[in-house]
Amino acid sequence: MVVVPAAISAFLATATPGEWVAEASQRVPEMLLDHANCELKAASTALGFLYRYPDRTNLAQRMSRLAREELRHFEQVRSIMKDMGIPFQRLTASRYAGGLRDTVRDEEPHKLLDLLLVGALIEARSCERFAAVAPQLPEPLGKFYEGLLASEARHFEQYIAFVKTECDIRADEIDSRLEELKAIEAVLVTEPDPQFRFHSGVPL
Repeated sequence: MVVVPAAISAFLATATPGEWVAEASQRVPEMLLDHANCELKAASTALGFLYRYPDRTNLAQRMSRLAREELRHFEQVRSIMKDMGIPFQRLTASRYAGGLRDTVRDEEPHKLLDLLLVGALIEARSCERFAAVAPQLPEPLGKFYEGLLASEARHFEQYIAFVKTECDIRADEIDSRLEELKAIEAVLVTEPDPQFRFHSGVPL
């Protein structure tokens, strides 16, 4: 049995709907294609922190390592796709990614806070969905997804740690903003969604 880490379950406002899990198990090629795109975008996001905040040494060094790790995951998913005869193509941003990106404020220090909180939410949801879908997938794909759980949970923890060390914002304001973003994220993964993606909502 694949278990979602307790910290992830406690962090997310809602669990992935069963309808998405059932759909994903029947649309593996599409899920893998979007997963590959997600890993590429995750690496780009980490690099974005490097370019935006190069003076923050601890953040820059960790994001440099994170970018390399996300690219390694991208390579692994691409290898699986190659073995399964699934061609790669670039996909546009999903409703989920776009919806969370639109919440990020423009002014500092709130921009950094929002970017880190959104990063934590995406990593937490990825981890939770790996756990949800892994038992429904054929081997060795299920084992591969199960193996990604630990790294995604670690990425989530690192984003949250940086919220505490890099954001000069009152704790109550951080908590309030996090609750706002959790609610938005929960809507994005539970409302009907015409587009099937790794982070999409309930399939139509």
